[in-house]
Amino acid sequence: MSVEADLAQDSLSRLKSWLIDQAYPVWWEQGADQLQGGFHEKLSQQGQPLKLARRARVQPRQIYSFSQAGRLGWTGDWRAAVRHGMDFYLTHYPRPDGLFRSLVSADGKVLDETASFYDQAFALLGLHAAYQTFGGDPVYRDQARRLLAQWIATHKHPAAGFEESVPRSLPLCSNPHMHLFESCLAWQGDDPDGPWRGLAGEIGALALDHFIDPQSGGLREFFSGDWSPMPDEQGRIVEPGHQFEWAWLLMRWGQLESHQGALEAGLRLIEIGETYGVDRVRGVAFNSLRDDFTALDRRARLWPQTERLKAHCLAAEVTGKAQHWVRAASAARGLMLYLDTPTPGLWWDMLTETEGFIDEPAPASSFYHIVCAIAEFDRAMAAR
Repeated sequence: MSVEADLAQDSLSRLKSWLIDQAYPVWWEQGADQLQGGFHEKLSQQGQPLKLARRARVQPRQIYSFSQAGRLGWTGDWRAAVRHGMDFYLTHYPRPDGLFRSLVSADGKVLDETASFYDQAFALLGLHAAYQTFGGDPVYRDQARRLLAQWIATHKHPAAGFEESVPRSLPLCSNPHMHLFESCLAWQGDDPDGPWRGLAGEIGALALDHFIDPQSGGLREFFSGDWSPMPDEQGRIVEPGHQFEWAWLLMRWGQLESHQGALEAGLRLIEIGETYGVDRVRGVAFNSLRDDFTALDRRARLWPQTERLKAHCLAAEVTGKAQHWVRAASAARGLMLYLDTPTPGLWWDMLTETEGFIDEPAPASSFYHIVCAIAEFDRAMAAR
């Protein structure tokens, strides 16, 4: 093994040890609500759950996180954790029309009936996690197909992609399309007769044709109704974390479809994120840039570190270049800064530019990012 791969392997071992020995136990013992069901939104830095309303996106993200636990080496009852999450989620979040509502109380009382695009994308990912966990149970596949069919019937954009709401509200956003793309790629291999490959192709093309600027190669966040960038400052926002996250997805899709343009676009997104969106002093990817790649917000949330790690792992595989293992190890070190907390197994969410981490509870929503990054790191090192 090369020096670069040795560095990456050491980082992977440390992350897996943290995940298996510390994170999974605390997020199952304290992060799951053993009384009322489902998962808590946040844990205090002392490891205690906060009494908060529960967003729809958090439940399937936690379901996904525990669905990966067995293959990553956790010997706890990860299937019970998935079942625990799905029972609460499918009892309290589905609306009569088959879409998923946005918010319920801890005891399941409906607080917000809105069906957001972002939440539907994660509903599909959670259903896929349950489908894999429980041996391909067709109940989850059929519900995922119905959900997608209803979203297409009610929210399809006339040209490509989807509206944020009906009636239309602006801006249209690339971010929920990214997570729907992720869910389509997950389902595509397990449900080849479903609609997933075709929709993944549509979203991939939308990203290449509209989300990515043809001159700079950077991917924007916010768009007008015709998929041109918003004509204000919103239209200029470029997030380093999303350059990395879209890169990982476009390269996965490019591999599946032998799409050279997607692979090249993904590598360009990594170059942008790495060159303009990483603070070399702190060793972390920061929050946002403008479309001329000048810094906009130099604070650094946890999740961009995970996406940087995933992108370089797959880029190392796609290109065979050792430099991506070096960057993967660097991203892993950046991520580990966030995991040094008073209670083992938790994390900090936000690193300020000058004053260190903000002292605040650990959001459960970050676990999905962390687990996905470690799973991809593990897969890529094993494939190597």
